[in-house]
Amino acid sequence: MKIGIIGSGNKEMSKLVREVTDNSFEHDVLKSEKPVLVDFWAEWCGPCRMLTPAVETVAEQYSEVAAVVKLNVDDNPASAAAYGIRGIPTLILFSEGKEVERVIGATSKESIASMIEKYSPKGSRATVHSS
Repeated sequence: MKIGIIGSGNKEMSKLVREVTDNSFEHDVLKSEKPVLVDFWAEWCGPCRMLTPAVETVAEQYSEVAAVVKLNVDDNPASAAAYGIRGIPTLILFSEGKEVERVIGATSKESIASMIEKYSPKGSRATVHSS
């Protein structure tokens, strides 16, 4: 089963980064027991494509303590509007069904990891993989 395609290339999305939609947002994000990082993006967005490797790396490193999902704002305008997404990429971290952190624009994987660590269960550690 294919998870999805990012951008215009043929690179398959990481198995650890799932697509969410307006229909699945409440269940997959707001009702999640783990913190959830949502990457609001669009295919035509160059900075979104540049951010993808960092998001995928963080998804792999923190897969035990957080979920990472992507929401295409062109295909899912209701969720984007509900959270006031006016520029992409925008990353929003949700914990216990509430927005707790937001970053607009491209950022580093270290910054993304730092957001997740603040809201991960105490004592949990990321799985570190060398690049």
